[in-house]
Amino acid sequence: MSIWAALAGGFAGTLILTTVLRAATEINLTRMDLPFLLGTVVTANRARAKAIGYAAHFGFGLVFALGYYGLFVAVGRHDWWLGALFGLGQSLFAGTFLVNVLLPVVHPRMGTPLSDVRTVALLEPPGFMLRNYGVQTPVVSLAAHTLYGTTIALFLTLAD
Repeated sequence: MSIWAALAGGFAGTLILTTVLRAATEINLTRMDLPFLLGTVVTANRARAKAIGYAAHFGFGLVFALGYYGLFVAVGRHDWWLGALFGLGQSLFAGTFLVNVLLPVVHPRMGTPLSDVRTVALLEPPGFMLRNYGVQTPVVSLAAHTLYGTTIALFLTLAD
């Protein structure tokens, strides 16, 4: 297994994941915009937030690819279905604990269930599995992250 193949797979997987999420937004399956969500952590300027968010999203995609690589090395295999399973797990973690527990603590522009009229939130709280961004959002997120994990596994397989 090659760490470089994992990173290449992480880049390609992030490209696929981002494309799926963007397409789902454009055809009104979801209102979720991960790059905007990430970018608004550091700026309230909407245009800058998107640019910063895309850079952060691809950076995180590479970091997560290293995590996937470590998991594949630990289990001694890198089958496509195992990558899909890791992607599914990442999506479940992100849609539950990450965006509902961790992110509101560090995100200065995200509303919480405790927000009131005295606070002005740029982003509404995502809710369980990001459902506040549309009822199809959980399905879209699960599919996109499953493709991400599968892509990393396939790049590792091709590199063997």
